[in-house]
Amino acid sequence: MSFTWPLGEAESNLEFYDLSHPWGHGVPAWPYFEDVKIERLHNMARSRVLTQKITTVMHSGTHIDAPGHVIEGTPLLDEIPLSAFFGTGVVVSIPKKKWEVVTAEDLENATPQIRPGDIVIVNTGWHHKYADSAEYYAYSPGFYKEAGEWFAAKGVKAVGTDTQALDHPLATSIGPHGPAEHLGGLLPWAVKEYEDETGRQVLDDFPEWEPCHRAILSEGIYGFENVGGDLDKVTGKRVTFAAFPWRWVGGDGCIVRLVAIVDPSGAYRLETGAAA
Repeated sequence: MSFTWPLGEAESNLEFYDLSHPWGHGVPAWPYFEDVKIERLHNMARSRVLTQKITTVMHSGTHIDAPGHVIEGTPLLDEIPLSAFFGTGVVVSIPKKKWEVVTAEDLENATPQIRPGDIVIVNTGWHHKYADSAEYYAYSPGFYKEAGEWFAAKGVKAVGTDTQALDHPLATSIGPHGPAEHLGGLLPWAVKEYEDETGRQVLDDFPEWEPCHRAILSEGIYGFENVGGDLDKVTGKRVTFAAFPWRWVGGDGCIVRLVAIVDPSGAYRLETGAAA
């Protein structure tokens, strides 16, 4: 069946880029999360209507972390103003390889320049590896304390990454931190592999648990994880972002449709400063 979506004048002149990974049954999941479950309560053959039931962790696929996810007493989703989920910002390219760290120097030198009040998305190239795989979750690069403190000092509005979390994997429960500390981490084989490859101890290189999460969320700077989709198409540009989570009372995180909007005509210019 062919279907044409009706568009008004404004949106027909804008370009919309989906920065979300496809979501559904079998979506990649953090090592200790249950699979997404999708059931059809009604289907076309039986009921001539489709109704589905979803059971999921909200930190699934491309999603938002509210400050209250990590920092007790800070805002949860329903306490964040709608204006926070809409605004201008940048997508910057900072390519990184296995276990490399995105540094404050990387962020300072990124183009377009990161400004106070920006929504900032970092493209490490790792979204191309997004999969239900050990490589994506255990080997990714990531932010650590220095980057988190840089974002907080800069006064950005939000931070997003195309990796598994707002922190380097070995600074999360994948390493010997947090709830899995007594187990040597969720993935002790990855810890051993890092130490064998580098000759250094994980806890010497990553002594703190999720310090980037804590540095930004404690300042009310929310975060996006597992950014992907059309990310490469807007990398190196200043754009307008929109990503509205559910109005979930007490919500700590939410699956979102993260969208970058560009106006090539300039008639409905939303992004300021255009491209680098």
